[in-house]
Amino acid sequence: MAPGLAERYARVRGALPPGVTLVAVSKKRTVEEIRALHDLGHRDFGENYAQELRAKHPALPPDIRWHFIGHLQRSNARHIVPIAHLIHGIDGAELLDEVEKRAAALGRPAQVLLQVHIAREETKHGLSPAEAQEVAGLWARGRWPHVRLRGLMGMATNTTDMDQVSREFEGLSHLHAELRSALGEAGSGFDTLSMGMSGDLPQALAAGSTLVRVGTAIFGERD
Repeated sequence: MAPGLAERYARVRGALPPGVTLVAVSKKRTVEEIRALHDLGHRDFGENYAQELRAKHPALPPDIRWHFIGHLQRSNARHIVPIAHLIHGIDGAELLDEVEKRAAALGRPAQVLLQVHIAREETKHGLSPAEAQEVAGLWARGRWPHVRLRGLMGMATNTTDMDQVSREFEGLSHLHAELRSALGEAGSGFDTLSMGMSGDLPQALAAGSTLVRVGTAIFGERD
């Protein structure tokens, strides 16, 4: 008999070191599937698409911490900033300008991660390390007062060469440490390193990931 949701969830949780946040990737999953995992005590869920998150949000418990893990377009910031506990995919100053505007209107800070392009695939979004350093510096100097910069996110190359994946994650981990040090007092909350999914979890954890994004290993294959 195939393992059920509770068994799959326990298996994934049990593989994570203490202090690592597990985000259950719930894109294309039904409200009922998400509620079933919520009933098991899980609270962090990740969505990739603005329209899908907007539809699910009012139908599910208010204590869910929604992570927006997809590519956020500026036109959707007004919909996502009020909902998201953490926005993972910030890839430019112009997008941060829009997030700042929406957070200021709400009167509360928006928590974000800078997405860094570490893969050898042009289809993936993200800043170069130098661009990430520049944006972090602008933030530290007060350009976006209603934004709370929490750390970095990166996605490794989709490859069977796990040594390459490890190198990409280790490079992002080093950049995270460098930026945290350079930010000084402003970097006291710069504590999140989001990397690792079902296929590269061991490599991400070995490189120091503090947040992982797992979907199929928890929910099972989609119908």
